[in-house]
Amino acid sequence: MLSLTPNECRVLGVLIEKAQTTPQQYPLTLNAMVAGANQKNNRDPVTNISEDAALESLDGLRAKGLAREVALSGSRVAKFRHHAREQLGIETPELVLLAELLLRCPQTLGELRGRASRMHPLDTLDAAGSVLQGLMSRAVPLVREVPPAPGSRAPRFAQMLCPDLHPLHEGGRSAAGEAGTRVDAAIASHADLAGRLDSLEEEVAQLREMVRSLTNELSGPAAR
Repeated sequence: MLSLTPNECRVLGVLIEKAQTTPQQYPLTLNAMVAGANQKNNRDPVTNISEDAALESLDGLRAKGLAREVALSGSRVAKFRHHAREQLGIETPELVLLAELLLRCPQTLGELRGRASRMHPLDTLDAAGSVLQGLMSRAVPLVREVPPAPGSRAPRFAQMLCPDLHPLHEGGRSAAGEAGTRVDAAIASHADLAGRLDSLEEEVAQLREMVRSLTNELSGPAAR
């Protein structure tokens, strides 16, 4: 079974996320990769990965067949893309749920469905649950069920590419707002709204990256 480091998990999750949410900016430059890894929305925990650490993680992912460098016509900088779909033998619905678990702590079915839907539509809880069951029932499972967060009865799900990526006894930020016992339908409703807000924050972050990149390109000739 493939085994990833925490930084490799973050980098792979970012590659998958950006391919799905901002395909016009994909494949990613190293700068975009670092910005995506360290952004404050859709991440748990928030990190401060350096360029060297990101490059090391990309090297590890390339050695495992999960990422590669690509040369695009007209581009003067290296760009990177993931090969998780091919290497892991999964489809897009499975891919986005796995990416969500790589980028955040373990989550309930409702939270996963609401948040992963910003990358690819998951129309119902049953549909998302069926995808999760497929990931858990593989010969080498990619996802497993873990105990509910404190104060909740809803089971959570965690990725298996790096089993120690998140402490399972903590609810993390994704469960911090839960009080008492919440039925899964209510979680799904709140998570769907959170997913929409996350998408808006994602677009703002990408626009900032585009402005930064354009500024660098326009200032280059003047500097020379």
